[in-house]
Amino acid sequence: MRTSPRTRPARLALAAVATLAVTTAASTAVTVPAAAGAGSGGHGHRHGHGHGHGHGHGHANPSEVRFATFNASLNRNAAGQLVADLSTTGNAQAARAAETIQRTDPDVVLVNEFDFVEDGVAAELFRDNYLAVGQNGAAPVDYPYYYVAPSNTGVPSGFDLNNNGVVGGGDDAFGFGVFPGQYGMVVYSKYPIATDEVRTFQEFLWKDMPGAVLPDDATTPEPADWYSEEELDVFRLSSKSHWDVPIEVPGRKPVHFLVSHPTPPTFDGTEDRNGRRNHDEIRFWADYVAGGKRASYIYDDEGGTGGLGRGQDFVVAGDQNADPFDGDSYDDAILQLLDHPRVRDPHPTSAGAVEAATRDGGANLTHTGPAAEDTADFADGAPGNLRADYVLPSKRLAVRDSAVYWPTSADPLFPRLVGTFPFPVSDHRLVWVDVRTGRAHRR
Repeated sequence: MRTSPRTRPARLALAAVATLAVTTAASTAVTVPAAAGAGSGGHGHRHGHGHGHGHGHGHANPSEVRFATFNASLNRNAAGQLVADLSTTGNAQAARAAETIQRTDPDVVLVNEFDFVEDGVAAELFRDNYLAVGQNGAAPVDYPYYYVAPSNTGVPSGFDLNNNGVVGGGDDAFGFGVFPGQYGMVVYSKYPIATDEVRTFQEFLWKDMPGAVLPDDATTPEPADWYSEEELDVFRLSSKSHWDVPIEVPGRKPVHFLVSHPTPPTFDGTEDRNGRRNHDEIRFWADYVAGGKRASYIYDDEGGTGGLGRGQDFVVAGDQNADPFDGDSYDDAILQLLDHPRVRDPHPTSAGAVEAATRDGGANLTHTGPAAEDTADFADGAPGNLRADYVLPSKRLAVRDSAVYWPTSADPLFPRLVGTFPFPVSDHRLVWVDVRTGRAHRR
């Protein structure tokens, strides 16, 4: 696995530039039936209908597209609660999450921590009752297309995966969760989704990744044996799922929206099973976009193999639960993407994150990374605020603009959309990147 001495000085220099830039700068939709819900096979292919229309943030060029990721914390403590909350227009948290999306107006957005519900019920309720309804003066946003599929969270493994002597509970599920689908995700798009070309990797086994950094039980002489052979025969790499969702941008080949939500590298022991899993969940996309022999081991839930080709553009998005400088990541996990030769890091920033790091103090005072690039407001004692959420285009896609939606406390929207703990929406902030996709015949 890669270490980072070579890249650390360069990244610190870029961070200084980003911080300086932020410091000086601080001062009725018609919805169309969208994709259906998950199929029983767990592969989650959708066949949506409708026509995308609208680029409300003012892009005159249709080849400029805004991609975003937002961990909106729309997870609930029991199955059915999210549907109940979204069935009316009166849920305050959902309304504020929708307003956050409306005010940034992405063309394509991944929402993490959105409980999976069969047949797209929750996804459609949030779209129709919240996103398509103007919130507090924000313009409604129309997403004719969405994609949703099952998550490994809360799916019982039948094994004692945390080795506490008891089988059952969230820690022994394929991904932590107290019911199947908790902490899932959904993609909304103004552009059609090439549903026949979607690939999901929910069932890919961790042991099938060459050189996987499997955790070790230090009480035995055998290496990498935290999980038994029987457990490894069923243990899935993805704590939620990994999806390749091709977005049909007009006038060019699809842009592959590569979305996931790796497990936090905490809530474990000295074996660091979650930190190591987080590392390899991130590595999965690094290998996938590299393509060729490096991705030859990869198989999807339909039996297809390999990764992306050289001529295929992509955007990697999601709450990666990994910071390039601070926090508890294993072996600089996120650098596998940030330093990838095919990946562009736009370094999105916000003035609100700088203010929050100063206000919160604690671990933030000893961080080496740039506060301006933080995307999550975590516990002040540890780990402090971190850069956890990413939108990373392929190098072939020119970046026009990027930002973290984190207004300062002087902004009238701050109390309603950001706030301080306990947060009115989420401890994560929406991240967006505008890319010029160009036209296929010119590439």
